[in-house]
Amino acid sequence: MQARQNGVGVAQSGSSKSYDVVGLGLNAVDYLCVVPHFPRFDSKVKMATFRREGGGQIATALVALSRWGLTTSYLGKVGDDELGRYTRQELEREGVDTTHLRVAPGGTSQFAFILVDRQTGERTVVWHRDEQVNLTLQEVSRPAVTAGRVLHLDGHETEAAIQAARWAREEGIPVVLDIDDVRPGTAALIQEVDFLIADQDFPRRFTGYADREAALREIASQGPREVGMTLGAEGAMALSGEGIVYRPGFRVKAVDTTGAGDLFHAGFIYGLLQGWGLAERLAFANAAAALKCRQLGGRSGIPTLEEAYRLLEGSPG
Repeated sequence: MQARQNGVGVAQSGSSKSYDVVGLGLNAVDYLCVVPHFPRFDSKVKMATFRREGGGQIATALVALSRWGLTTSYLGKVGDDELGRYTRQELEREGVDTTHLRVAPGGTSQFAFILVDRQTGERTVVWHRDEQVNLTLQEVSRPAVTAGRVLHLDGHETEAAIQAARWAREEGIPVVLDIDDVRPGTAALIQEVDFLIADQDFPRRFTGYADREAALREIASQGPREVGMTLGAEGAMALSGEGIVYRPGFRVKAVDTTGAGDLFHAGFIYGLLQGWGLAERLAFANAAAALKCRQLGGRSGIPTLEEAYRLLEGSPG
């Protein structure tokens, strides 16, 4: 893929920005449990594999982007516990700047138990989040938010995210939103972002429209320049000013789908920074997400750029 100008307004790599991508949103510690089948209630099942690693939508996307050679900064919050220290250490080990990672005294860091079906690779997440590790509006600074060429947000901590998005847009920084649920403030947040990529259920839940294209058009009418949705193994579709773009997914042997959405967003942002068009960005994001599913864990499965490019050479269309 060749970089080209596409009107998305991303600052060039030689700009005065300190980072390529700043991310504000969730971090977590994942406890991954591979089971032979999903357990029924009032039953027991033996784990086939167990692993602990860092997770969270924004944190994992930044790890992927860092591995792909981009400079990243994470804005978030952890508790003053072993999990919080582990989260910081893992991000720093991956080259993600944690200068603005805050610590909540007495707080418990977010964690999740993830049951992965060994037969299908599908997962079920059971998570815990202490309200003390929610990033507040007062804990977000404009210089930290606007230090990157792109700002990446999720749909959590909406007050802080809305303010961050406004600051970024005032300085001409594109804002990318990863969203999967409707929360207080979601509608206001959507009005402040440039690129929205949701899971396949969010557009229907947010708009009430079962038709995918109609739902995307309704969301786009509220402000974003591009609105898309991931479709699992089917691929992804998105709406821009030039109409609907669909890119099919890639067939892989799925071991674990944990983190696939995070990798999709990382791939989309990587393409944005390369100056690729929408179809190219969706194709690369599909490849990154599919390749991640070959391995257990959201971060252990992050593919290299070379692996993604090789898969794209055999693109399904």
